[in-house]
Amino acid sequence: MSEKETVLDRLSSVADLRTMTIEQLQEVADAVREELIEVVSRTGGHLGAGLGVVELTTALHAVFETPEDRLVFDVGHQAYPHKILTGRRSRLSTLRKKGGLSGFTCRSESPFDPFGAAHSSTSLSASLGFALARDLRDSSRRIVCVIGDGAMSAGMAYEAMNNAGAQGSSILAILNDNDMSISPPVGAMSAYLSRLLVSRPVRSFRKLLRGTASLAPKPFSDAMRKISEKTFGALTGGTLFEQLGFRYVGPIDGHRLDLLVPLLRVLRKENGPILLHVITRKGKGYAPAEQAVDKFHGVSKFDIISGKQQKPISSVPSYTSIFSRYLIEEAHKDSRIVAITAAMKEGTGLDSFAREFPTRCFDVGIAEQHAVTFAAGLACEGMCPVVAIYSTFLQRAYDQVVHDVAIQSLPVRFALDRAGLVGADGATHAGSFDLCYLCCLPNFIVMAPSDEGELALMLSTSISISHCPSAIRYPRGVGVGVELPKVISPLAIGKGRIIDDGRGKAGMQRNSGGGIAIVSLGSMLSRARDAVMLLRARGLRVTLADARFAKPVDVELLRDLASEHDIIATLEDGAMGGFAAQAMAALSETGMLSRVAFVPITLPDCFIDQASQDEQYASVGLDGEGIARRLLATLEGATDEREEGLASRA
Repeated sequence: MSEKETVLDRLSSVADLRTMTIEQLQEVADAVREELIEVVSRTGGHLGAGLGVVELTTALHAVFETPEDRLVFDVGHQAYPHKILTGRRSRLSTLRKKGGLSGFTCRSESPFDPFGAAHSSTSLSASLGFALARDLRDSSRRIVCVIGDGAMSAGMAYEAMNNAGAQGSSILAILNDNDMSISPPVGAMSAYLSRLLVSRPVRSFRKLLRGTASLAPKPFSDAMRKISEKTFGALTGGTLFEQLGFRYVGPIDGHRLDLLVPLLRVLRKENGPILLHVITRKGKGYAPAEQAVDKFHGVSKFDIISGKQQKPISSVPSYTSIFSRYLIEEAHKDSRIVAITAAMKEGTGLDSFAREFPTRCFDVGIAEQHAVTFAAGLACEGMCPVVAIYSTFLQRAYDQVVHDVAIQSLPVRFALDRAGLVGADGATHAGSFDLCYLCCLPNFIVMAPSDEGELALMLSTSISISHCPSAIRYPRGVGVGVELPKVISPLAIGKGRIIDDGRGKAGMQRNSGGGIAIVSLGSMLSRARDAVMLLRARGLRVTLADARFAKPVDVELLRDLASEHDIIATLEDGAMGGFAAQAMAALSETGMLSRVAFVPITLPDCFIDQASQDEQYASVGLDGEGIARRLLATLEGATDEREEGLASRA
């Protein structure tokens, strides 16, 4: 066991940090960084952000009396050091695994996580809620939130600051700025200015200026007040935050505990909204992370010495790469095509598009609402906007999808990556609800490819749709390995296809009636195939269809299947209310719903915890065996009812 490991072993609780010297705290921080690198090299996860806040996290726990004082992290990517220091070190190797630690802050996991976070820009709003609850209860606890410079690109952060500034409640917001470096001279000057700005003489002088301004006649008082604010704003760079009602302090080097700890001790005693600007380096202390383009933001298992990640090798392309490849092909043919993403250029595959068409690709930052309405404006002027976004993040812009796109029937194309269950990121990142919240909208076409070849066809289809919005939802990970189509042309809108017709197959079991028809949507087709094999092994007649479209559904296909089968099952990797609801309505309108047993197989009515994707689907009965079990139970119930009916008539 190394000396640095022993430093962490000696911590009985986070409270021990409050009795340590700066030198001892630095030992702890160094040990945390070393352990973080070692563990994540074995588990994978979010590394770069955590490395950048090791000293800041150590300082916060050394100064504030957590968990009584509330420490709210934004997003949660940087929370691993926080977990190490707050009693979860022994379980860190379970990060993002089934039954293990969450990759984000999680209220049910620890009292040191007062607010769960995995989506960006929520910390300021939540912190104001904590602060006002404290004030109403006449409590003395302090409220601290840590928000990144990227998260500050979201409008929600400024809405919260505006409200917090108006309320005047005591909050310490720490702006973790890891998009720039800090040189020693700047750091020294920043530290001096920060200490100066929170010192009593300067605060008294500022109060005097404001008081003097209030005594002067109005034209002069307004001018004096503006001069006062601009003078302090010029010193601190904090004019915007000052206007929003926050006292700005910084910037300060976020890796120097000798600066952080004394300053935080002063600020802990201060009242009112304060913003502390801290400069950190993402990936700090691990050379491969510091040198990587993404600073090792999200990593698979890796070799500590070289930093080389152990990514699984596959000859099958990912859905993301197929989307990128064919969008580029379409853009070469149509100069109206533009691509938009919200701070996920690499994740959505638009980095390749941006290299090919730098003037036609727009990364708007963490601003999904803006991205959607921006695309609507482009569509109004005859452009062909494609908004590439993770399914879970489009939820943040639902009002804009409804009011700015759907109501106006604008041809904005949505490419929804990470649809369905996503594995280790858990419930917060699952694309479980897009089918529900898009299929219920008038003027919307919703598609889901069953393989990578279908994705290419659906992208062409979406681009050809010029009278209304459309969406393609596709899963995380690689395709199924099909040969890509040589000719890419649009599909017929709202038309599915028969994959495996069981109506003419022999071997049907006695009393099985007309058999079972499974209508699968999207990537569930491969699991449906597994179920078909298991059911046919029991002598059952099974037909398998690929819906292709969640909306509009193929009414003719559903009617034909219902006329020749006893059971119609729809299968989707979304919550109830999506494709199944559309299919049920269609069967009801055609009068066929009363003729068949309708079985909607969807995600259950619960949030699904982190695990591998296969483990997640198996846990909710959406693997081949689970689907087959569900249909066998339905078939047995239908057979029992039929036999009871025959007996009663006899």
